[in-house]
Amino acid sequence: MEFQYKELGNDVFAYQYIQDGERLGEITWTLLGDVMVMDHTYVSDKLRGQGIAKKLLDTAVTYAREKDLKMEAVCSYVVAAFNKSNEYDDVKA
Repeated sequence: MEFQYKELGNDVFAYQYIQDGERLGEITWTLLGDVMVMDHTYVSDKLRGQGIAKKLLDTAVTYAREKDLKMEAVCSYVVAAFNKSNEYDDVKA
């Protein structure tokens, strides 16, 4: 499974999983300076329960680490993931 990096405009970015033209997964953020404000995670009902949201988050975290960015959790999924595990402590804003 490969996620596509997208610039959506107005400092909004995403990683998306698109299959046969249908968006089945997505994590989005707004870049404010050096902080990725993680504001939305979506996984289609077709893929729920397969760990796709975590894979999307992990892909975004890898991007943050590579670009020396921090993340602010706004999306309920990211908030829960940050609270549940310390594996993301180095990228928390």
